[in-house]
Amino acid sequence: MCWKGAISGMHQGQPAIPPLFLSRFQVDDRAPFVRHLNRLEVEIGREDYRHLKRVQRLEGELSEQQKSGMRDLTDRLLATTQNDYNRRLLQRLGIRVLLDVGRYRVYYCMKGQTIRFDAVWRERVLERFFGRMPLDRTGWCDCGAPLPHFEARYEPDDAGGALLLRRRDGGTTDDRLLTAPHGPYDPHTLEVALYFLRTGKAGAAVINLGFAGREPLTDSNLERLKSWGVPLNPSNIDVIYPYLDDRGHPCSYKTERKLPDYLDILGMAAPAVILDIHGCVGTCPEDRRVVVGLGGMPPWIDPDAVGRLEPHGEILHLFPDERLREGLELVRELSEEIFVQFCSDLETCYNFVLLGGLQAVGRRIHPKQDTESLIEGEERSFLPAERVRWLPGAGANALQRSRVAGLPGPPLVLHVEIPTVIRRNMALRLAEMAIFDSLDSSGL
Repeated sequence: MCWKGAISGMHQGQPAIPPLFLSRFQVDDRAPFVRHLNRLEVEIGREDYRHLKRVQRLEGELSEQQKSGMRDLTDRLLATTQNDYNRRLLQRLGIRVLLDVGRYRVYYCMKGQTIRFDAVWRERVLERFFGRMPLDRTGWCDCGAPLPHFEARYEPDDAGGALLLRRRDGGTTDDRLLTAPHGPYDPHTLEVALYFLRTGKAGAAVINLGFAGREPLTDSNLERLKSWGVPLNPSNIDVIYPYLDDRGHPCSYKTERKLPDYLDILGMAAPAVILDIHGCVGTCPEDRRVVVGLGGMPPWIDPDAVGRLEPHGEILHLFPDERLREGLELVRELSEEIFVQFCSDLETCYNFVLLGGLQAVGRRIHPKQDTESLIEGEERSFLPAERVRWLPGAGANALQRSRVAGLPGPPLVLHVEIPTVIRRNMALRLAEMAIFDSLDSSGL
């Protein structure tokens, strides 16, 4: 049984905040622990977010010396949070929110106590590759067991930094790049990226290590906060790690904005194909359908730019060009069901299912008439006729495509949404590879 909610329209709000970050929900002051956002992942998909954050209570207040060098986020968070309950809570308790930029730790400073939020996933990733948590950029270091034949580099920024990986040959001549812009948010993101690299699907990767602001707290963390007198509402948890930087840009788009810089650091020319990996729950618990988005917002995709489109009545046949075929071949092994989606203008979109020979059949989609929302009040679009997620509803990779438009080619960007079940299987397969490598190295 797949899930279905009420038909959802486009959200309206401040122009500076993309629709992806807006949701029409009302926070009930009498029930501050009712979840509104992340319901699809947390309540239905049963995604495990225990790997994201750790909440600790520090005795007493921070000294002025401890506060020195930290960044005060309070005014920015109060001005940008979408959750009035959380805004009023911070104001009522007189909480000052400070960020230790280097360690990416957030401190809730109030009278008599201090609460610290640690980005546990980020810390574990850095320690896995560097044996420590670097506070500044590193040089290129051999990855060792986590990723044989590759080297890693940490690039800091104000929002958690990024992990860069490339083949260990003094640079990479591979013409395929992997990006994971929502690193902490999608469980098994790192494992999926390492699997793609180890199996030769890309020669380099950029993995975001920072939060976008909306990553949920686990219920156990929420109960601890409640016992300490700080009952945050998890509908929008952007009052901990902000989703907007100090210039008003969404932190979740930083990888796309910095992509040309990352290419320079990697020593790469413009790649022919960029695999932009994401995790999704899908439309039912065992959904194994991978959705490949080519674009749902400007710059629009002309079908002739990605292949040959042949109409047969209402049925359309798409014969991918060489670059699209290459990109689809990279994700083909993930699932027997792969869908390709894109839009050529605001009201003309396409949904195709991939066949065995990499040709595809599908139909035109009107985004307002043919889509519905999986959850009432949220932009979680899907196509009820095919029971498949509708990726262009989230804008796909518009910003990344606009950033690479000036590069030679330009690169073809594939926004790959991988369902929970497949991501878990990829993590298991990666673990098996590590076991075999260990046996080989020991001579067993």
